[in-house]
Amino acid sequence: MNVDVLVVGGGPAGLTAATQLAALGHRVVVAEREQEAGGIPRHTEHLGYGLRDVHRVLSGPAYARRLVARATFAGVDVRTGATVLDVTGSGATLVTGAGTDRVTARAVLLATGVRERPRAARLVPGDRPAGVLTTGALQQFAALHHQRVGNRAVVVGAEHVSFSAVLTLRHLGCEVVAMTTPFDTHQTYEPLRWATAGRFRVPILTGVDIAAVEGRGRVEALLLTDGSRLECDTVVFTGDWIPDHELARRAGCAMVPAARAPGVTRGFHTSVPGVFAAGNLVHPAETADICALDGRRVAGTIDRFLLDGAWRGPVVIATEPPIVWATWSARGITLRVTERTTARLQFTAAGQRLLTTRRRELVPNRSITVPFPGDGPTPDAVRAV
Repeated sequence: MNVDVLVVGGGPAGLTAATQLAALGHRVVVAEREQEAGGIPRHTEHLGYGLRDVHRVLSGPAYARRLVARATFAGVDVRTGATVLDVTGSGATLVTGAGTDRVTARAVLLATGVRERPRAARLVPGDRPAGVLTTGALQQFAALHHQRVGNRAVVVGAEHVSFSAVLTLRHLGCEVVAMTTPFDTHQTYEPLRWATAGRFRVPILTGVDIAAVEGRGRVEALLLTDGSRLECDTVVFTGDWIPDHELARRAGCAMVPAARAPGVTRGFHTSVPGVFAAGNLVHPAETADICALDGRRVAGTIDRFLLDGAWRGPVVIATEPPIVWATWSARGITLRVTERTTARLQFTAAGQRLLTTRRRELVPNRSITVPFPGDGPTPDAVRAV
């Protein structure tokens, strides 16, 4: 199969980029490993999607349907149940129920998204009972399978997605016993906290982590690092995002180690000619509509590449604590910190100061993005001052 662009991943970034490229006259195939395209919004029932890209406030499933419909109308060949095994600058190996195909493409866009770190990857000791989930698994139980998950749950984490998990659990008729976080406070916005944990009187236990899971056939309790014990039958591990970076690594893309993501330019070029990366694969993890804006931007970059073949590799942005990583998104430079602090952000290139922001609060697990001028030098370092 010969195409102009192969897009790996049928979420907001991939579908938006594919739609834009098809509208420009390119032949585009989207490979999505799940049986339906749309990405994570497909199984997140709450409102809040689409404000920045389609200028509507939609539920997750409605937003996903809209993205798929626009791509299909534009002429994008959306292939579901299709797994990509490897990627090069000239194509990929695609496996479907019908067998294996080699797809030859002039450009490849990796938009494989992000996942939460599960209990095993967090090295949480204890028993191995049923009832241990991530937010993604919880949402699939709720939206796709309409199944209960338990009666008493503990949410591990206190960032944006953690409070979304509280709503999903309550929707399923499950009481939320507590939320836990190793930080000294939650990491979401106060209105969201009040609308979820505050509304349902869920205590947020700060400065503690999970020491062990107890239970044989089913979760019975959690032992915390402060020695306390929470009786529950369900545990939901939230956040602690990991990009789905396996294909990027196999392709030989230079990585941003702390983010575990491929390094990119402002236009989302990777270090491998012909391979682009965008969405939450690059900046774990932003909202769906921000990923869609990435898709718009990378579509323009891919279109120019198909016309002139010019390529530029990424500049890895060096950071200093408490900044753990920094990379590009459609809105500018996005970064994360490891501890709450108040500081200015200073960007430099070749030792010369380019930009210093106003003093601002920097919060772990929360999006921190600085708009950056499109012209001029590319920053190679950022630090908090």
